[in-house]
Amino acid sequence: MSEPYDGGPVAALRRIAFLLERGREETYKVKAYRNAAATILPLPPDQVAAAVEDGSITDLPGVGASTAKVIAAAVRGEMPERLAALEREHGAPLTEGGDGLRAELRGDLHSHSDWSDGGSPIEEMAFTALELGHEYLVLTDHSPRLTIAHGLSPERLRRQLGVVAAVNEHLAARGGDGFTLLTGIEVDILDDGSLDQDDDLLARLDVRVASVHSKLKMDAKDMTRRMIGAIRNPRTNVLGHCTGRLVTGGRGTRPGSQFDAKAVFEACAEHDVAVEINSRPERRDPPTKLLELARDTGCLFSIDSDAHAPGQLDFQVYGCERAEAAGIHPDRIVNTWPRDRLLTWANG
Repeated sequence: MSEPYDGGPVAALRRIAFLLERGREETYKVKAYRNAAATILPLPPDQVAAAVEDGSITDLPGVGASTAKVIAAAVRGEMPERLAALEREHGAPLTEGGDGLRAELRGDLHSHSDWSDGGSPIEEMAFTALELGHEYLVLTDHSPRLTIAHGLSPERLRRQLGVVAAVNEHLAARGGDGFTLLTGIEVDILDDGSLDQDDDLLARLDVRVASVHSKLKMDAKDMTRRMIGAIRNPRTNVLGHCTGRLVTGGRGTRPGSQFDAKAVFEACAEHDVAVEINSRPERRDPPTKLLELARDTGCLFSIDSDAHAPGQLDFQVYGCERAEAAGIHPDRIVNTWPRDRLLTWANG
């Protein structure tokens, strides 16, 4: 006898996609489930049930054989086999620690949508953040120089600001429990330490994460100068994945950039810039010794998922586990702060 399921077909499809992303599966494996969910979402439940009954469900655009099985089981009130398997494979806790600090986080300051190199629409990222209990999520798609990640030109960023406003209006109309999608950017730190976006646009954003993405093997002295230049920019709020290292994953590995970490973290402390604890498992950035140095230097921190898909928003607990192990007090972590305090800090 099948296990009962009362979540409905849209919830089942979205949960499958979430778990695939949480397990760091390839985006192409996920899209079928999100596309099918988008197809049946606006349809009346009795129409979906009738299509399952008469075998025409796969005639709907975006619904294939595998997604049809999920829909049919959910319509019958049965746990879809694919969902049950993924709950066993990817539904368990990601870490042994970090849950206490994760419960104190109110939001996430680093996330990407399909406007740059993320895999899902802005609204799907926002809905998932809300479902995970966030009070806010900062949308930080890439800046123009990162063409490989479809970085946002000034014109596209202006359009995105309108989309974010519309998403917030939609969420408020649906009773979004006080959740806010905040405007932001992951802005490239250019070779001379300047930021890769028009200053007037940076001024309009709620939060700005500044990161190095190019010339990671730059001489340590020049890299230090470059990073400190960005930290001194009054628009910079968070120094993203400071070493740029990769320790595992499909993109291979690479060593972190070399720079005077003490000087960089002293600049962060002086200019009230948070050091990001990047929670992506392939980054674990900063490395533990640098994390402890930033702690001892008096830096603020931001524990961020750097999510490129909704399911990856759950990665924050990896960073929480590291912060707890380093003994970092929650009040030094800016995304434990209420939204208004965060925005005052970011734009004060």
